[in-house]
Formats: sequence, C-alpha cells, structure tokens
Amino acid sequence: MTTPLTDTIDTRGGRRGSLLARLVRRPAGAIALGVLALIVLVGVFAPWLSPYDPNLVDLSITRALPSAEHWLGGDTTGRDVASRLIWGTQITLWGALVAILTALVIGVPAGLAAGYYGGATDRIATWISDGLQSIPGMVILLIVGANTGNNFNILMVTVGIFMAPGYFRLTRSTVLSVRGEAYVDAARVAGLSDVRIMGRHIITQVTAPIVIQSALTAGMAMGMQAGLQFLGIGGGTTPGWGASMNEGFRVMRTDPMLLLWPSLALGITIAALAILGSTLADVISVKTPTLSPRARKKIAAQNAEKRPAGATTTTTGSISVAAVDSAIRLENLRVNYETPEGPVEVVHGITLDVAPGEVLGIVGESGSGKSQTVFSVLDLLPKSGHYTADAIWISGEDVTMLSKRDRSQLLGHEIGYIPQEPMTNLDPSYTIGYQLTEPLRAVHGMTRPEARERALAVLARVGIVDPERVLRSYPHELSGGMAQRVLIAGAIAGKPSVLVADEPTTALDVTVQAEVLELLRELQQEYQMALVIVTHNFGVVADICDRVVVMRSGSIVEIDDVGPIFAHAEHPYTRQLIAASLDGAASRAELDAHTATTQEAPR
Repeated sequence: MTTPLTDTIDTRGGRRGSLLARLVRRPAGAIALGVLALIVLVGVFAPWLSPYDPNLVDLSITRALPSAEHWLGGDTTGRDVASRLIWGTQITLWGALVAILTALVIGVPAGLAAGYYGGATDRIATWISDGLQSIPGMVILLIVGANTGNNFNILMVTVGIFMAPGYFRLTRSTVLSVRGEAYVDAARVAGLSDVRIMGRHIITQVTAPIVIQSALTAGMAMGMQAGLQFLGIGGGTTPGWGASMNEGFRVMRTDPMLLLWPSLALGITIAALAILGSTLADVISVKTPTLSPRARKKIAAQNAEKRPAGATTTTTGSISVAAVDSAIRLENLRVNYETPEGPVEVVHGITLDVAPGEVLGIVGESGSGKSQTVFSVLDLLPKSGHYTADAIWISGEDVTMLSKRDRSQLLGHEIGYIPQEPMTNLDPSYTIGYQLTEPLRAVHGMTRPEARERALAVLARVGIVDPERVLRSYPHELSGGMAQRVLIAGAIAGKPSVLVADEPTTALDVTVQAEVLELLRELQQEYQMALVIVTHNFGVVADICDRVVVMRSGSIVEIDDVGPIFAHAEHPYTRQLIAASLDGAASRAELDAHTATTQEAPR
C-alpha cells in the first residue's frame, strides 16, 4: 500500500511529521523546494517585479550590456531582457500548469476506471493510451499551431493530452495494487457506490505518486513549451523563455549573454523539478506493480440442482421455513474460480437457510468454502470468481433477479458485514468518524449532524467508553479489540435485518473474543437480526449459535441445532471439529450443563 499524502499521526495523537516536513529535512529537497518557491513568486508577482513592459522597444538599449537601469541589458530589438525573463517566468509556469491539469483531468479518471473495473473498460482505455503514445507529438503540435493561429493555451492543452498516458498508466497500476484491499470491500459492503469508493478511498492511494509524476511532468512540459517557442510557435510577442533562447541563439557569437540568461532560468527550473520529484519518490516510496487482472468469464448455463454427497438435510423445530419467510436462503449455490487450467469449483451446489432472528454458525476448516458462501451472498467475490444459484433469497426477495445496482443497494440496508481483520478493513487515510458517517450519508441520506449523532450512539452501544475521541482517531490509534467494535458499530449503524460476521474473533485474544461474542449476542437480540457467524471454532458455535452448518471441501456435510450436534453428531468430520475445538474452551461448562440433561457429555 502506498503512503497517503496526509499528515501521519503517532499513537499519542500528535503529528509525527507531514510530507512537507519530511521533504525539507533532506537538503536536496529543501533546496529544490526553495528554488521553485522563488520561481513561483517571481511568476506570480511579475507585474510588480518587472521594471518595464516586456514588449516596450527602446532602440537606445539595443544589445546593451547590463546596467543599473537594465539589470541584464537589452535584446536585439531594444527590449529589456530582465523584464522579458520575469514575464517569461509567468508564461512558462502557466503553460506547464495548463498541460498538467489537462493530463490530470484525462489520465487520472481513466486510470481509476480502468484499474477498478478491469475487463473491457481496462482494455479499451489501454488501447487509447497506447495509441496516443504512438502518435508523433511534435508533428501534431505543429499542425495545431498552424490551424489555431499559434494559440498558446490550445497548444499547451494539446501537450497535456499527449502527457495523459503517463498519468493513466501510473493511476491504473496503483489502483490495481489496492482495489483488493479489505477496506475497499468494507466500503462496498457499507453500500457506497463505485464512484464514491474511487473518489474517497482509492484516490488517496493515487495522490502520492501523482504528486511525484506532476513534478517530473512539469519539467517536461516546460521543455516542450520552450521548444515550441524556440521554433517560433506560440506567438511572436509572448515573452517566453523559449522565444528568448531563440533570439539569443541567432546572435550567440556576438551577444552570448542573450542566450545565457533564458537558458539558466529554464535549466535551473527543470533541474529543481527533477530533484524535487526524485526526493519525493524517496520520501513516499511509491509502489507501482504492473499486474493485469484475468478477464472474468461467464458460465454458459446453471448446473442442475444436486445435493452434496454425504450431506444431511435434517432440520428441527422452526428451522424449515419458506424461502420468502427466510432472512437468507441459498438454493443450489455453486462458486467457481478461473485458473490457467480452467474453471475450478470451490462450492458444490449447497442449499441452506437462515430464519429471521436466528443465529446460524457456518463451521469448517480453512478451504471448506464457508467464506466463499457468504461472499456470494454479499456479491463480493473477486474478479476471477463467479457463482451460480437457483435462487438467493434475502429478506424475502430473490436477489439473483436484481440488477447489480439494485443488488448493491441491499448492502448497508438489509445486510451488515463484520470482516475478519479489523485493522485492514479500516481505511488508514481517514478518521473513524469519517468512515462511520460516510455510509450513513451516502446510503441512508442522513445529514452530517444526523450521521454524527448515529455514529456516536452506535459507538456507545458497542461499549466504547469515549466515542468522541474515537471519532477523531485514525485506525492505527486503536487497539485490535476497539477496532473490531468500530466495525461492529458500522455494521449495525444502518439497522440491517441480517448481520454476517466472518471470523469476527480470529484476530483477537481470548479475553476480547469473549467480550465481542457477548456483544454480538446482545445486539442480535436487541435488534432481532438474523446473525450468520462464519468460523472454524466450535467453541464460538457453542457460545452463541442456535444452529450449525458444517462444511467440508465446498459441501455441506451436516446441518442441525446446536444441542443435537454436540450431543450426537452424525458425521465423523463434525465430531473431529468438536473434539479439536472444545477441549479447554471457555464455554465448555455451559455446554456440559446443557447436555447433562441428555446424559451424553460431549467429547
């Protein structure tokens, strides 16, 4: 992950040092920054610093040597050299700014879209970028100049267009490296649109490399601008450095000083920009891997319904309910991943349901397919993964019949999600307050004060003692247990009817695990939500679940209520998981008390 271009905060809440502070600590960076600051000031205040009009002709100073009145003498037509250089600074900086802004406006959004969406969007944008790079830029600039009357601004916009592919490639590669981060998935689960995710979360990771690219691009733009002016393109009265170099070049044998001054100005500016860009790269340490996503393929037709081998579909009590009355129901779900050898199926036609207000545990070892199952429900499979199902019912609606946009609107409304790793699911670039209130404003249409009030309320509800301080904190200022409570607060803030928790206690110590499980139980009862817990630990199941789905190698091997499962599990694999999980578990005493009535203590 790239370092965000923001102030970094230490664990005591003080500023450890901004990018600017770290930059000026390096001698090369400080000098380059100082030189550029001086040049910018000269350009901005050119009307007040220039002693004469840059186009005023005074034949008495034609080719005059430097003097007190004319610091750098006069040029071949009797104009003050110093005034033309000062005004040339403004023109040169303006031209570079126009080119950079043009390149940014075209290249960055295109790179964001190509890297984030991949597929056809990526291919088309890449073809256009490659096509621009194959065109001889100087020839096009000469044509544009001839057909626009050497309009300076149009010429610099054209220069920016030819520089856009550099921003496109840089942005695309950076987005490819972060689009799979857990906090991006967390923002998607919260219900944020793709545009908002790219504009608020992913763009922060692109900012730092863009700053470096812009420092280097500015030097290139100035060089191209000077080259155009040297060739006489850009207007005869424009007091640019390139035009002054052209004039000095014609008389360099008799008046070499006329070539020296603009050459020094251009050379020092480009060198300062190059040094600044190089120093920024060292400070920020940008990563730009050139990864290419595999195109997502479609399944030709859904497979016929097939019950998993060895599965038991025994249900008890009120578990067997109609799909329309289920909080979640999956029918014949299959998950496939594309590999170089072809599609590989990792979930094999499973069917299960969750009743409203029920706590269901999905248990299995790593690779059993439990997380792939819930990711299919959330529509969060990676680009190379895809699922088919006869139906996926959520709160009485078959979501397989919905468009992708309508499906995404369920996230943050009907479904809340608690991920496994709390720290990686929080965006390090933003405060906790921003990350809690942004989904409430974007998805639920709350005003800023309403979203803040709701965030404070849910933070207090999940047991955070000082919600105001936590709202102002960054993720790295929180402990693992507190970060997990923040994610739980975010998941319940939208008051969903279903809450999915994927290994919510795996990254926490034993004491905090017990607290988090107790909190989840209280919240589920208070909000009357259906709660789906994905775990590999039967101790968690014994502690909180009403019913258990046991998965192995992508299939369901057993489904039953918690009591019967522990009392007389039917499948040998279930018995192995129970034996591995419960010995010494904190919930064993409660389990023994519960099963004593059946005269069969679990082993």
